Parts: sequence; C-alpha cells; structure tokens
Amino acid sequence: MRKTVSSVRQWNWPALLGWLVFALALTGFDQWTKNWIQHRLITGDVDRITDFFNLVVAYNSGAAFSFLADAGGWQRPLFAGLAIVVSLVICVIIARNSSRKFLCLGLALVLSGALGNAWDRFTIGVVVDFLDFHVGSYHWPAFNVADICICCGAGIVVLAEFFGKKN
Repeated sequence: MRKTVSSVRQWNWPALLGWLVFALALTGFDQWTKNWIQHRLITGDVDRITDFFNLVVAYNSGAAFSFLADAGGWQRPLFAGLAIVVSLVICVIIARNSSRKFLCLGLALVLSGALGNAWDRFTIGVVVDFLDFHVGSYHWPAFNVADICICCGAGIVVLAEFFGKKN
C-alpha cells in the first residue's frame, strides 16, 4: 500500500491537469457542434454540403456503428459506465507517462471523445451523430467530433507505442 501512495505522489499532476484541460476543451467543442446541429436540423432533415458529404441529425443509442442500438436500453448505462472507467484509466496512464507527449496527446483525444459521448448518454440517453459521408447510395454511419477524437487518438496511441521512445 505504501508503494502505491508514494508512486501516486510521483505522478506529474500539472501535466495531467494540462492534458485534462485540453481534453475538456475538445469535449466542449464536441458538445457545441452537437447543440448547433440540433438547432439547425431536425431528425430526417439532410443538409447536402457536397456530392459526398451531408449534415444530418441521428440519435445513436448503441455504440460504434449503432452496435447494440436495438438491445432494449440495458446497454446505455453499460456504455456510460464504461466511458467513466476508461476515462479514469486514461488519466492514470497520462499521469504515469507524462514525459511521452505523443502518447499523452493520443490518450487525451480518446479521453475527450469518451467524455463527449458519455455526456450525451447521461444527459439525453443517446449520442448525437451528424457527419454523413457517402459514395452514391452507400452511406458511412453518421458520426461526430467525439468519434473523430477517439479514432485519431487511438491511431496516435498505436503510433506512439510502436515508434515512440519509452522512458
């Protein structure tokens, strides 16, 4: 127990705070975009931007690609709780690896995405998606800024682990 307490004291708390501020700023931007689209369009509306990109309003009660969206509701608290656990684990990893900036950047992006989508689940019970890319009649599942942060962050974490220096 004593070793755990001393190792927590050695964490770089100012660096963790900086990454948390960054993640929360992105979470705020994600929430702003979701609020903006919900005031601009109603469900079913399509705002055609280009031949391959639309703005839409889609409510996703499932996970990525609407996985488990029709599961009856039990999945919502599971996904929200999972986001909280993942967020706490990410904070610990950032605090323990604060000198690995590229890794911390990726983790902060994943954290911001997890928080943005968790906020939706806690406040309205579903995640708001609105970016709709398509080729002809094939549409990629709609997504949002939080999803972009999660994907980019995960990619950065993989690159950091494969190519980054470990201290």
